[in-house]
Amino acid sequence: MTDTTVKPVLAAKPARPNRLLPRPTLLIGGTIIVLLVAVALLSLIWTPLPPTKMQIIYKLKPPLVHGLLGTDQLGRDLTSMLMVGAWNSLSTAVAAVALGAFVGTLLGVTVAARRGWVEALTMRINDVIFAIPPILSAMLLGALLGTGRFTAIVAIATFMVPVFARVTVSAALQIWSRDYVLAARAAGKGQVLITLDHILPNIAGQIIVQVTIQLGLAILTEAGLSFLGLGMPPPAPTWGRMLADAQTYLAAAPWLAIMPGLAIALTVLGFNMLGDGLRDLFDPRERGRS
Repeated sequence: MTDTTVKPVLAAKPARPNRLLPRPTLLIGGTIIVLLVAVALLSLIWTPLPPTKMQIIYKLKPPLVHGLLGTDQLGRDLTSMLMVGAWNSLSTAVAAVALGAFVGTLLGVTVAARRGWVEALTMRINDVIFAIPPILSAMLLGALLGTGRFTAIVAIATFMVPVFARVTVSAALQIWSRDYVLAARAAGKGQVLITLDHILPNIAGQIIVQVTIQLGLAILTEAGLSFLGLGMPPPAPTWGRMLADAQTYLAAAPWLAIMPGLAIALTVLGFNMLGDGLRDLFDPRERGRS
């Protein structure tokens, strides 16, 4: 007798994406930043021509006519200037964000541990600092300290401190309410040890994400300061000063503005995409949705 029992067919489980594969934003952003860092480091040991070498007979030559990217109004090689400008802009931005992240994170974990009047006073001071644009801060510091790399670093770092303080306080307060932190306090651990052993390791991912995002903003701010003459003094090439110098020659030599403008845009885009990718990587809610 033929068996006519219908056997249930198990539906095939949909393939789950491999969480170990890099996300597109992380991959693209990381590639852009790696190339930027490689070019910046290469400029320390080699450039096609000295970036400050003037060759008036070759002034305003378009790309591929004299050099890969042409020359400026003084006959300087644009490729060499962009390479050295990458190092100047990147080193200033990294130093400023590192200083701002250190001070802001230190303030944030202190406020989260102490609370009370310490939190109220620190947050109000941060609000005042955050309300002052970095360009205005640089102008005030420039009047006191003189223009230069140090002034740009301090101005950008001052703007970054309240950003990192807010992020750190918000993240640290969530960790302080966890059961394992309450158990550590019950066991007699002090605030400093709890901060070092439990708070900082658990908020490190959010701080790293914020660092990458703020690096893009720092690059943009440094370019603005250099554009206004508040960054590194000439003849050191910076992307912002290259844009400022190109204003007079926009019609005759548009590549003088296009090249540094593209460099700034790609760098900011790279850091933003890297930050988005790292946020997806560190955020457990994003991992769950993926």
